[in-house]
Amino acid sequence: MLNRKIGMWLYKNGGGEKIGKKIISKLKERGIDTIDDLNLRHAIAKNEHILYHDIKLDELDLFFSYNAGEQTQYQMYLYQALNRIVPSINSYESFALTEDKFHTSFILRHAGVQTADYRLCHRDDGHHLKKIIKKWDKMVYKPTDGWGGVGLTKIENEANLDMLMPFLNQMDLRYFYVEKFIKYDNTDFRVDVVDGKFVACYGRKASGTDWRTNVTSGGSVFMREANDEIINVAIKACEATGVDIGGVDIIYDMEKEEYIVLEVNGIPAFATPEQEKIGLDFNNKKIDLIVDLIDKKTKQNILG
Repeated sequence: MLNRKIGMWLYKNGGGEKIGKKIISKLKERGIDTIDDLNLRHAIAKNEHILYHDIKLDELDLFFSYNAGEQTQYQMYLYQALNRIVPSINSYESFALTEDKFHTSFILRHAGVQTADYRLCHRDDGHHLKKIIKKWDKMVYKPTDGWGGVGLTKIENEANLDMLMPFLNQMDLRYFYVEKFIKYDNTDFRVDVVDGKFVACYGRKASGTDWRTNVTSGGSVFMREANDEIINVAIKACEATGVDIGGVDIIYDMEKEEYIVLEVNGIPAFATPEQEKIGLDFNNKKIDLIVDLIDKKTKQNILG
């Protein structure tokens, strides 16, 4: 099948540039051309077209968006519009879902995937948070749209809550989202899934007295195997949220003695060159599965 063309916006840091070149090369072998570094920051919408320089993006066969660190509201807005016409990986709908922690937890629970107990309440119902802290003992405040552990705040008692509330009120938030703090061993499982297939698993460990395992918050990566239960939980979480590509963060709840999904990431990073040196060698497998996925989706788009 010829004359297929996709747009790709993949992060360049941490070995991303090399990954992108491999994807483009493998797609070329299948007769798929790629417009690389397609940053919607430089696109405009004009009547029925979204234009990137002189290219009509709405005539592409697929848009592959894989850059978490440089997203802006403008890009997201055009991403949403483009995905109404052109297939995307991940779809805008699933990407937006996984960007919101409350909506993700809500959907996962309805799909039978265990998450931390949570509460969402209106900012004027802050008194509910005091009832919750008494019931749960400890909880975590999470910005619904944060990533990399930024903004996570552990609340261990009412005094902590009283100190936090004025700060939250100053931010003019419309609602508060909190999760029960899970007793765990300060490590997690990151499970990568592409098109419903298990790619790899590795572990992350919080540093020192910190409880956050995110690498951007000081956590470190280590080799870790996943058992069948963990893999099945991750695949089910990706299926529930609709992501073609997902990185599922899972911890073991020591009190309930079960695995808990903390988050589904719509743009899970490839292994960096430094991580590859310690044995994380899943990049080629992930690349092949992504190329297969793009091949399949572009064929479906042409065949209608």
